Amino acid sequence: MTLSDIADGLEVTTEQRDRGIASVDATADDETDLRERLADFADDLPCDATSAATIVEGHASGQSVGDTAHDAGVAPMTAAKTLHLLGCEGVSPLTPRAHEILRDWLSADLSRTEARELAGANETEFALATFVETHDPLAGATELVEGALAPDGDAAVRKREVLAETMSGRGELL
Repeated sequence: MTLSDIADGLEVTTEQRDRGIASVDATADDETDLRERLADFADDLPCDATSAATIVEGHASGQSVGDTAHDAGVAPMTAAKTLHLLGCEGVSPLTPRAHEILRDWLSADLSRTEARELAGANETEFALATFVETHDPLAGATELVEGALAPDGDAAVRKREVLAETMSGRGELL
């Protein structure tokens, strides 16, 4: 028996009504919300929450660290430190091998001059990489920034939160 034999005699008697896509839009101003949420971390950041929000938004849109720093009115080093503290990956200008050399300097196995030369970094790059190596991202900040960096930003996170009770997990399907 073939598929055409099985389908022989079947006909559609009703049509499905297109109800569109369900959406919840309880979003206010995304920028204000991000600034408000970053205010919780303001004491631990090298800039204020408004500047930090501008930096994150610029980074999310693909701007360079220098451009986001200019838009936020801070130095590029401050913008890079802010992005690192908020959990953004790839802020350090050094390669993984150069970070190993940096760790050797931090553990006093190399002099600073030797480490900088072996890493192939200038003073600014070495200073930023040292900051990245010696400071962990702020607890809870990574999740906040991941929401802002998502394709739809904070709005997508809030929509997921609002619809969470309507969604089922894999275990609930059995």
